[in-house]
Amino acid sequence: MSWLVLFDVDGTLLLTHDEVYVEASRLALTEVYGAAPEGPDVPGDTATAHTRRALTAAGFSTDEIDAGLARWCETFADHYVRLLAAEDTSHWQLAAGAHEAVAALPNPALLTGNPPAVAHARMQRLGLAAYFPPGQGAFGCEREQRVELFALARERAGNWPAEETVAVGDTPLDVASAHAARCRCIAVTTGRYGGDELAAADTVIAELTNLSSALATLE
Repeated sequence: MSWLVLFDVDGTLLLTHDEVYVEASRLALTEVYGAAPEGPDVPGDTATAHTRRALTAAGFSTDEIDAGLARWCETFADHYVRLLAAEDTSHWQLAAGAHEAVAALPNPALLTGNPPAVAHARMQRLGLAAYFPPGQGAFGCEREQRVELFALARERAGNWPAEETVAVGDTPLDVASAHAARCRCIAVTTGRYGGDELAAADTVIAELTNLSSALATLE
């Protein structure tokens, strides 16, 4: 079977905490909303969902949030790309076996809570950009709920069947959203969650070097 394989970024491909992301978000929040509150973290969620939670917790109304969210996305991405251009990312850790795992696939794409420009800038720094061209996958700021990204990614892949689509991610939300979208999920324990916490996945692997064998088991 030829799978459409959708990769998460944070904790799956990129294993290093990205301070540029944090600073770009803070600048954009301040510019658009006049404040930069911090909200409860839900690993694997989209950038827009996280921002909505933070602003809601700080007392912003739904109307106020909705009025600025699209502008926040654009501003955040602009700040991120600008700040990253001056940043030394030689310390960034790429997941073991990522290059080989992605290169071996006929249909890799990204499915991430990152806005598109942020995700593509990160792939460029990680040396993975050639595998993930613009116009494929699905990203935070395109849909607020992660589960809704699957239909968009499948549409961009030529209306790829859900039952032949596999998410690769490192959080329980990655697993739950894939299954809610009627797709499969391979969980990797390269993030903050262990195998027990990711046991609802179709299969759990320790690192991406095991991806090809995990895909074979799904068949």
